[in-house]
Amino acid sequence: MYKSFSMELAGRTLTVDVNRVGAQANGAAFMHYGDTVVLSTATASDKPREGIDFFPLSVEYEEKLYAVGKIPGGFNKREGKASENAILTSRVIDRPMRPLFPKDYRNDVTLNNMVMSVDPDCSPELTAMLGSAIAVAISDIPFDGPCATTQVGLVDGGFVFNPNAAQKAVSDLQLTVASTREKVIMIEAGANEVPEDKMIEAIFAAHGVNQEVIKFIDTIVAECGKEKHSYASCAVPEELFAAIKEIVPPEQMEEAVFTDVKQQREENMKKMREQLEEAFAEKEEWLAVLGEAIYQYEKKTVRKMILKDHKRPDGRAITEIRKLAAEIDLIPRVHGSGMFTRGQTQICTVTTLAPLSDAQRIDGLDEAETSKRYMHHYNFPSYSVGETKPSRGPGRREIGHGALAERALVPVLPSEQEFPYAIRTVSETFESNGSTSQASVCASTLSLMAAGVPIKKPVAGISCGLVTGETDDDYIVLTDIQGLEDFFGDMDFKVAGTPDGITAIQMDIKIHGLTRAIIEEAIRKTREARMYILNDIMLPCISEPRKEVGKFAPKIVQVKIDPAKIGDVVGQRGKTINAIIEQTGVKIDISDEGAVSVCGTDAAMIQEAVRIIKVITTDFEEGQIFEGKVISIKDFGAFIEFAPGKEGMVHISKISKERVNHVEDVLTLGDKVKVVCLGKDKMGRISFSMKDVK
Repeated sequence: MYKSFSMELAGRTLTVDVNRVGAQANGAAFMHYGDTVVLSTATASDKPREGIDFFPLSVEYEEKLYAVGKIPGGFNKREGKASENAILTSRVIDRPMRPLFPKDYRNDVTLNNMVMSVDPDCSPELTAMLGSAIAVAISDIPFDGPCATTQVGLVDGGFVFNPNAAQKAVSDLQLTVASTREKVIMIEAGANEVPEDKMIEAIFAAHGVNQEVIKFIDTIVAECGKEKHSYASCAVPEELFAAIKEIVPPEQMEEAVFTDVKQQREENMKKMREQLEEAFAEKEEWLAVLGEAIYQYEKKTVRKMILKDHKRPDGRAITEIRKLAAEIDLIPRVHGSGMFTRGQTQICTVTTLAPLSDAQRIDGLDEAETSKRYMHHYNFPSYSVGETKPSRGPGRREIGHGALAERALVPVLPSEQEFPYAIRTVSETFESNGSTSQASVCASTLSLMAAGVPIKKPVAGISCGLVTGETDDDYIVLTDIQGLEDFFGDMDFKVAGTPDGITAIQMDIKIHGLTRAIIEEAIRKTREARMYILNDIMLPCISEPRKEVGKFAPKIVQVKIDPAKIGDVVGQRGKTINAIIEQTGVKIDISDEGAVSVCGTDAAMIQEAVRIIKVITTDFEEGQIFEGKVISIKDFGAFIEFAPGKEGMVHISKISKERVNHVEDVLTLGDKVKVVCLGKDKMGRISFSMKDVK
């Protein structure tokens, strides 16, 4: 027999049905938020997966197009691979929940969220986030929850929790915050230059709402929660740690990791592992977990060096940023390029401009977003970290990093009216040692300005790390973390923005949450670093967007016509517009509002196409001068085509001031002539005169 639980959440009813469906999963929550319905399930394997040294958690967010009354396109007519939105939602669910599972748990766990109905005013993504937390909380899977998630908008200066579709459309903030009872565990934000103080206020306003949701989850767990099952711990034996320290004392480990060259550190650790493998050759049970033991020993060493000694592995001060460099125009013939280097992290971003018709079409559950004109793609090849593996296309991490950089730059892009282009930036990772996503924000800003995209302000990004001790006030926040500090630290707090505010945040942690003091310090330090990067590195390289797009970029001229005349430009079955395109070699896009964008590389041909369009859409008045081509000759006169699909007649008496006996005596097919409009004849046809042209 199932039980149903309800609460009012941001003015709408959230209902959770337990034991109604999915009874064979370890935990299942049938979620209803308004008319949005999501089935969230949590399942775990009976035994740990052998041969791994990580927690095998898989999070899925499945978008079913029947949820919005659509049949999938294409031949297959069924849902295919996960959309970008589904991947990003899965990541947002994964990031806060993963640290709450036991560190030594090796059983496979899958969190599945199936979207079955979508109410535009009740976010299916938020519903899935809450559903996953509830499904695990009521299951028998070990979990140090519950946790809850709230979305925050900023409309007319005020906060809106879990905004509806109309509020999202005008919001200056898209913030998602996850919390446990005590602390914030995940932050994801896109913002229209929201000031740091306002962002902090929004984060903790969401944290307050999360506490109400957690109380609601507690009531469900109290009635329906299963007893958590026991599991085989994969912890490293203490006697192995003791044996390792006898062979490699702490000072030797410290010396191995204390270098600013990643390759040297890796070589040091490789030699150390070989030494230990030789020493423990007779102990197979130790060899099986030796890698994890070395990892934990190195981690403890790095954390102690930072927290107690204030020594970073590469010798930098706590707030010191690695050596920076900015460069533009390093790739010829592309529309724009920029490279940003921070220590051993190096990103090259290439910008491509195209007509608006090349904007990406989106076929998903969000009816409000059907296309986007700015696309940021991020690539992370194996050579960037000195590894070898085949390229299989972007994974979830690459898609997530690209979306973060895209979110950071969207607020400063010009409108379609100001700059009628589709824009794609591609960030190629040449070298990686920490926070490539924020380096790609910097490189993309350089590339966009070099390409002549009139962005409103430059954007820079930086990441802060964290090492914590035994108590909440025993911690240290690190500016510009490198890879080792990310791997062994407790936080990766990425912030991008302009001098006037934040445009994007993404916070990942490996502990059970952050206090307000840590979050405030991290936001303050990222701002200080951001201003240094902008003012001292990026702006001296290129101070403002170039006034014009490059010579290899397409040129676009936009003209406005009466929407009622769109049919005249297009012509029957596209005959007129295709003739213009064939004649001039341009590309033409027309919006429903009558905005005509003419795109090409030949400026003269662009202007010719614009002239033709203006001619076609101009109401004919007596006295107008046109230039046209003779397309037909009759006994009584000649027909002149002055634009594709548009023609008028010159009567034989209007061809010349002297008497003309035969039209062929003066005109031949294909002749180009100037004519003046005389108005329309009795049959409604346009009449021209050649002899009256002044």
